[in-house]
This record gives sequence, C-alpha cells and structure tokens, in this order.
Amino acid sequence: MFLDEVTLLVESGKGGDGIISFRREKHVPKGGPAGGDGGKGGSVIFVADEGLSTLFDLKYTKAIRAKNGENGKIKTMRGKDAEDVFVKVPIGTMLYEQANNEMIADLTTHGERYVVARGGRGGRGNTAFATARNKVPRIQENGEPGESVELRVELKLLADVGIIGFPSVGKSTIISAVTNSRPKIADYPFTTLIPNLGVVALKDGRSFVLADMPGLIEGASQGLGLGIQFLKHIERTRILLHVIDMSGESERDPYKDWQVINDELSHYVVDLSSRPQILVANKMDAPKAKETLDQFKKQLPVGTEVFEISAALDEGLEALLYKTMDLLTITKAQLTKPDDDSESLIVRFRSEELPFYITKPSDGWYDVQGPAIERLYRRSNFMSDEAVSRFLSQLRRLGVEEALRKEGAKNEDMVRIYDFEFEFVE
Repeated sequence: MFLDEVTLLVESGKGGDGIISFRREKHVPKGGPAGGDGGKGGSVIFVADEGLSTLFDLKYTKAIRAKNGENGKIKTMRGKDAEDVFVKVPIGTMLYEQANNEMIADLTTHGERYVVARGGRGGRGNTAFATARNKVPRIQENGEPGESVELRVELKLLADVGIIGFPSVGKSTIISAVTNSRPKIADYPFTTLIPNLGVVALKDGRSFVLADMPGLIEGASQGLGLGIQFLKHIERTRILLHVIDMSGESERDPYKDWQVINDELSHYVVDLSSRPQILVANKMDAPKAKETLDQFKKQLPVGTEVFEISAALDEGLEALLYKTMDLLTITKAQLTKPDDDSESLIVRFRSEELPFYITKPSDGWYDVQGPAIERLYRRSNFMSDEAVSRFLSQLRRLGVEEALRKEGAKNEDMVRIYDFEFEFVE
C-alpha cells in the first residue's frame, strides 16, 4: 500500500537522576560522597533508507518514544544510557512540526539522519559536587527532561522525470513499456491511484528515474479528482512529460487538455508550469491521430516540438527517451536545500529564546517562567536545605533577583516558580 503522509507524536527519553550516596566501607569511618551520575535518555532519529518507498510502516504508529536513562548508582557508578530509536523512512521524506507547520528536515540521500527529539542529559550525583569547602555534599541533579514533538511526516517522491496528463492518455502504458514497473492498465479513467516509479536504462549506459502520476483533471490544484494528493510528487521532478491523447476516443479537445493541465500546474502551491516540459502525442496508431495532431500543432506556440509515439506499439519511445535524457543533463535538480549540503546529519539551530520572563498575576505575587528556568527547576531536588540554597544561588546568577527588583519586588512579596514558592528578601 502506498502511503505518503502520517502524523505522530515523538518523545525522547528523560535523563537518569543522579543520586546521593556515601561510601560505607570497613575501616573507613567517614567515607566521602559516592553518588553516581544518571545516564542519558534515548534520542529519536529519523534515517533515510533507499530500500523503502512508502510510509506504510508508520501508518499504525501513534507515538514513538525512546526510553529514559538509568539513574545513577552507589560507588560512583554511572547509570546506563538509553538506546537511541532509529526510524527508517524513504528517501524524499520531509519532516514538519505540526504545531507551526515548519519544515525541520528534508531527507534526500541514503543514510541521511535527523535528530527529531534529543534525549535528556543525565543528572549529576553528589560526587560531582564535592569541593574543598564542601566535602560531603548532600545535593544531586535530576535528569534533564526529554523533548516532545508532534510531527507530520510527508513523502515527496524523488524522480527525475514525471509523466502527467489527463486520465487514460496512456501514461501507465508508457512507463510499463520503458521500465520494469508494472502499473495497472485498463480502459477506464483513474486506473492509476498511486504514483509508480521505474528506472529507464538507455543503451548508452545512462539512466533516470521515471514516475507515472495519477491523471489530473480541471480543478486538481483545488482538490478535485486525485490531483491534489499527488501534485506534490511532481515538485521534485526536473522534467515533465506531458502526454496528450491523439486517438479521439475520449472526445476531448487535445489543445484544451494541454491548456487545462498547464493551468492546474501554475495554480499549485509551487508553480510547476515553469518546469521544462516535453510534449508527447500518444496513440498515434489510431486512424484519425495524424489529422488530430496537425490541428493540435496549429494551435500551439510557434516552434513547439511534439514527440509522436505509440506506447502500445512501442513506436517513437527510444527517440523520446534520448531527448529526455539530454534535457536532464542540463536541468538543475529541484530540491529544497542547497546543492552544497553534503552533510549526512542535519542540524537545526533553534531561534534564541529569552532565558526567563516575569509576570505579576496579583499584588504581592510574581511568577518567573521561561526555558532556562524550567530546565533548572526540573533538574533540581528540593529535599534538602542545601539543594534549595543551590537553586536560589543559580537563580541569582541567571539575573532573576535583579530582574525582580526592577519589576518592583520588595520584602515579603511572594515569588512562584512553577510549584516552588518563596519570599523575596532584599
């Protein structure tokens, strides 16, 4: 089954917590700290795989979750890192954040990887906090939370050449005649319900990937017929073979068909009408095909080249394929990222965020929130006075105390950081 779009929840693992522990050895009456660090949480990584051609493996997957890192252990033993989760997807897969429809990755080469959700770092045990002044620290860090992303995964086929045209013009017959692809062929419209891919191998050793797209009709770019579902697969094709039926069996006007399809291409989200086209007159073995073609050529712009073929009788195909290959060699690939991007691992730099912000929900109350504050809060353990003192010191280093003072905070005002509340003291 062909599937080209799915949505799912992706969650990385939380880092393991560090622990508070002390040495308890014979003949060592005052053993030092021995709490180990927590392990790293598992990341979720998407990998492009040339062996896949559909997103069907993800159809019934509602969520992909990596495991949490293991907590630290006694005797300064570090917790085990959780294994990363690798999700294989076809080449040509694009990843979007569902919340803002932002594209975060475009996997276009075999083995290319993108870390969708990075695993949280493990927290430090009390051994890490031992200093000359504090030889028996009773503080530790919790593991960093994992990331959660609601993801839309979309597949856009990576074909060099796309065959387009109205239903029943012979597109499937063409791809079956020149490749090993075996699409369904019948004498009724919309026989092709999914894109079909095949490799064309020429006698001179050159080759290219050919895609047969389901038939387009008027209004396809607005959602009529099957077109809107598959126009996106034409986005990356470098050349379009525009097939016109010259047999007269459909009783449609070839010139109007040509105009309608080009109009639909121009109204799509990406203007596809400017893509190089080779005009193909098919079914030239029909009795009145020559007469229909002559009339069609008179209506076309002067100098427009039309290739005459009969896919059913394998006539004219070789010349068409060599012309297509020659045009491919001088046509730039239609990708969504720079040509010089040769890295196998995609890295996205997130926009810089304010470390914290302050709101005043009522008189005498101040709420402090923000990404830096949240990370600090979630990694802190408030089970001891020493841990609370350290948390307040870190807030001071972040500039929270000074910012509260500028906002008008004074003695006996209350400050709330998520579930932690304390009194402001000048």
